[in-house]
Amino acid sequence: MSQNILQYESKVWSTADLLIGAGIKQSDFPKYMMPYFAMMMLESRLLRRCDELLKDFSVTNLKEIDKTQLEDFISEFKDDNIGYNDLVVRHNKTLAEICLNDKTFDNDFDAYLKAFDSETKELLGVDRGNTEEKYLDISGVSGQLRKKDILFDSVKKWSEIDLAPFNNSEITTLEEHIKRKWADISAETAGEQYTPDDIIALISEIILSKIDNNGEFLTIYDPTCGGGNLLFGVEDKIQEKYNRPTKTYGEDWSDSLYALAKIESRFRKDSDIRYGNTLTNISFIERKFDIVVANPPYGVDWKGYKKDIENDTTERFKALPSISDGQFLFTQHIISQLDENKGLAVVVHNGSTLFSGDAGSGESNIRKYFFDEDIVEAIIQMPTDEFFNTGIYTYLWVFNKNKAAERKDKVILINGSDFFEPLKKSKGKKRKEMVLNNRKTIIDALTNFEDSEYAKVFDKWHFYFNKQAIMLTNVDENGKTLESVLPVKKNKDGEETRAKSIKLNPTKITQVLEDCHTEPVEVVELTDFEITTFDATKYNSLFQYYTEYLSPLVNSLDYKETDLKVTTVKETYYFDADKETIIKQTKDSKTGTLCAVEMGCGKIVIKSSFKKPTKTKEAFILITVELTPDYEKDYEIIPYSPNEEDNQQNIANFMAKYITKPFSYIDNTIGVEINFNKVFYKPEDLKSLSKITSDLKDLEDELKLLEDEL
Repeated sequence: MSQNILQYESKVWSTADLLIGAGIKQSDFPKYMMPYFAMMMLESRLLRRCDELLKDFSVTNLKEIDKTQLEDFISEFKDDNIGYNDLVVRHNKTLAEICLNDKTFDNDFDAYLKAFDSETKELLGVDRGNTEEKYLDISGVSGQLRKKDILFDSVKKWSEIDLAPFNNSEITTLEEHIKRKWADISAETAGEQYTPDDIIALISEIILSKIDNNGEFLTIYDPTCGGGNLLFGVEDKIQEKYNRPTKTYGEDWSDSLYALAKIESRFRKDSDIRYGNTLTNISFIERKFDIVVANPPYGVDWKGYKKDIENDTTERFKALPSISDGQFLFTQHIISQLDENKGLAVVVHNGSTLFSGDAGSGESNIRKYFFDEDIVEAIIQMPTDEFFNTGIYTYLWVFNKNKAAERKDKVILINGSDFFEPLKKSKGKKRKEMVLNNRKTIIDALTNFEDSEYAKVFDKWHFYFNKQAIMLTNVDENGKTLESVLPVKKNKDGEETRAKSIKLNPTKITQVLEDCHTEPVEVVELTDFEITTFDATKYNSLFQYYTEYLSPLVNSLDYKETDLKVTTVKETYYFDADKETIIKQTKDSKTGTLCAVEMGCGKIVIKSSFKKPTKTKEAFILITVELTPDYEKDYEIIPYSPNEEDNQQNIANFMAKYITKPFSYIDNTIGVEINFNKVFYKPEDLKSLSKITSDLKDLEDELKLLEDEL
């Protein structure tokens, strides 16, 4: 009968016609439609439960029973905890009946809303103050429609949607189709995706392939459940295939989606849906779950609750990702709530979680934690254009805390990007669908756990890498570094140590500064190196002179320019850019001949500093010059081995092969990233030279014909 109920989809959507006429923009339709749709779902289920309960009392309507039985009937109805409306249940007064009389509608509709139980009124947003959570805000929305003079007509249209003949599962099917259309138009960010039915089916099939049909109780959790479509969809598909009792748990921070999920949960056998931010509320922190499914928001920042995350005491967060994207926070939370012996999770992510962040970053350390713990069993690439609001690639991460022995320390990558059928009609940006055969191919690959054209099994260490930091010592054209001429001293133990620099006592520093047109605009000449005077017509103090003029000027001096010259009493120093060496130039006192000595590759470091006044000396600006070796920090990415000795040998071999300059090791950071493109890259077949030549000849012939015609 599910197909029959989908006939109501167009009828539900037609209620928006009045909204269009009232000038309400399409992206706001969900806000105006959700409360009434939820109300009609509630009423239909209440009516159906009334009919079921009447059979238990062996009557066809409540008029046939006495007052005592009536109260027993009402009490038993309320015990079901599915919600209650006294007008609907006790008096059999439906919304359709209220809409028969437009004269009394306002009072009757108000009484109808107030007849709901307190929890339902809270979820629907009946008569709530402006400062309180209104969830679906039916009173506020109704007030706005009343101002536009379309409230009665709108409610009347909704009242014509009779869902009472359908069961809970069928109503849920309709609800998911309507929520999908809302998601399509509500201008959500790329990270807040409604999960399509085919992806829900695939996630369910992955879970079914990993668990047994043993009749044991199963707990299913979604920490970002939204309206519940993924959570309840997975539960339904598991129950269709396996005889296992289930209980669902969910949490969400969206007022309206939480309300829909909460209302839906009350018509399920066992479900606990709570309102709040999963990352800060920790509603279910004391529980461990058998199954976790999630499509957490991605590309959404978490700076609004940064302090809460940084001060979290649950030990869920092993590392913190970039503040601009919190999806890995949710994933760490998920891992923390998985049953330690049998927990299984399937999480939807965008591509950034595969590779974002360098070694040592939060993202890389989080991936490393997942791999160190050996809980990643598979990563599956989905086709593009699978979701309603974005065309990007998405990925299913399969986490398993009960990996089979033969899968220990192994991960399978499955490229499902080509497994789809094009939709005959696009649904928003969703243009593709994974049909049963597509999904079966993926499930078979996961089950077989073998290499194929679209699946590759790796040792988990394949995804680790060394980011080795080194300090390079740059050399001149002759392989010489200034380090070789630095003064050597002996310490008290007789050990020789080399100075870090050569300090100069300059008498003059000169350089020609040039603009972008290479025209000389200023010649810098410094002859005073303990400056106490300044131009009082331009600057109020020596410190202002230093910060606004002299310090920027000194910083602009570039030692790699040959015209920067530092002169001392006996020598002149400059950098020869062609030879990449520092030149020390001296003049023979007898002959006047200039003598140039190549000291090796290094830097001429000119610094300025402001010295505060003391009891014995007034404030002054100090300019210093020293020659230092030209050190350069660099990083090399090197394959990783879990064996420490082998790993060190890998690093040494790499350095011997690729690094030609003198260097010293600094620190080594281990990173983890997954590169799908590299694993499944297929190079294009290049045309042969003869084919290219032939094609060019054909083009030349075509051009000749065109010329002749002209």
